[in-house]
Amino acid sequence: MRDRNYGSEEVLREMKDEKVRFVKFWFVDILGQVKSFSVTPDEIETALEDGMGFDGSSIEGFARIYESDLIGKPDPSTFTVLPWRCEDGCRVARMFCDILTPDGNPYAGDPRYVLRRNIEKMKAAGYDDFCVGPELEYFYFKSGKSPEITDEGGYFDLMPLDMGQDLRRDTILTLQEMGIPVEYSHHEVAPSQHEIDLRYASALDMADDVISYKVAVKAIAWLSGMYASFMPKPLMGENGSGMHVHMSLFKDGRNAFYEEGAPYHLSEEARFFTAGIMRHAREICAITNQWVNSYKRLVPGYEAPVYLVWGQKNRSALVRVPMYKPGKENATRIELRFPDPACNPYLAFSVMLAAGLEGIKNRYELGDPTETDVFHLSDQERESMGISTLPGSLIEAILEAEKSDFLRETLGEHVFAKFIENKKIEWDNYRTQVTDYEIKNYLPVL
Repeated sequence: MRDRNYGSEEVLREMKDEKVRFVKFWFVDILGQVKSFSVTPDEIETALEDGMGFDGSSIEGFARIYESDLIGKPDPSTFTVLPWRCEDGCRVARMFCDILTPDGNPYAGDPRYVLRRNIEKMKAAGYDDFCVGPELEYFYFKSGKSPEITDEGGYFDLMPLDMGQDLRRDTILTLQEMGIPVEYSHHEVAPSQHEIDLRYASALDMADDVISYKVAVKAIAWLSGMYASFMPKPLMGENGSGMHVHMSLFKDGRNAFYEEGAPYHLSEEARFFTAGIMRHAREICAITNQWVNSYKRLVPGYEAPVYLVWGQKNRSALVRVPMYKPGKENATRIELRFPDPACNPYLAFSVMLAAGLEGIKNRYELGDPTETDVFHLSDQERESMGISTLPGSLIEAILEAEKSDFLRETLGEHVFAKFIENKKIEWDNYRTQVTDYEIKNYLPVL
């Protein structure tokens, strides 16, 4: 776990010791895109105390023109020197920012604040921590202009099929230098697809780490003349990239999801939490799978769960109970399998936590697990079993989200409204395109 007591004095001392020339202040817009501005050492002491003002009117989902003044207040506990360097060899560090209004209050449009607010609700409900461990998949391509693969490897393949292992190794070393623990890495199922798994951490720390992870993966690839993409479905006919999220709640320093002797070692709270995720899955899907392309991945047959079932061995399930270390308290968790790595992690972890807490608060009943491969059931069989599905497109997900009072409360009115507005624009832009598929299949016959 990161040292949350790392403060301004330690930042100033480390900057001097490491001869840091610039500090980048990082934050994300509502879509999860990283934004940054640089501060020189001469200004850093003032910035740590008062923050730095900037114009938020051009940041997606942030302020309108007439209320554009915002402040980026750096979180000193997130300070780290970036392992890659400027061309002239100068050292550059980064800190994540909390976004404030000019009067010093948290800005409602800041995704980091959304997560902080939901964590406070968790603590008010009697829990200490929400720990998550995401598994982010991604692709290496020869450029960002087309998805031209770099290898023909498959799941867990080694050289010569896995040509990306050197890039993964360099990325892991980079993440470790940044203080981000890594569990392991491997080649994934699709050609040119890879995965590096981060060790579980508190949700806010992990959201910061996910952003750092994505920047590091792309930076190391770029330095080697390659392009890394977290696009959910870049290759037709191949598995897309997911972000399976392992999660558990802690109370009084103990894993609240664990109960010795219970089925799957899941406590009553864990079952309620899982039921909350299942009940609100369709509403939160627009947040965890936020792009038009996300729904090209969420189709049957490519290891992407679309059916609202849970189980243990069933990898077609929306929620799975991993059994890597049966009976070990801290290893007991649930795994949410439908999110993808192109989501905004602050908002995604917020809705996962809030949905689970709703389940606990209202004591939602979790049905029986499904260990049948749901992909191979007929529509009639699934209907008779009461199995429903995730939204099949971005617009379906947005319409589901738009009518959700739960989601509005979780995100706050500002982020909720701006997110829905942005996604409707994206859908309109997409649906008015005339694609190569249409020209090829319809022009000759219509």
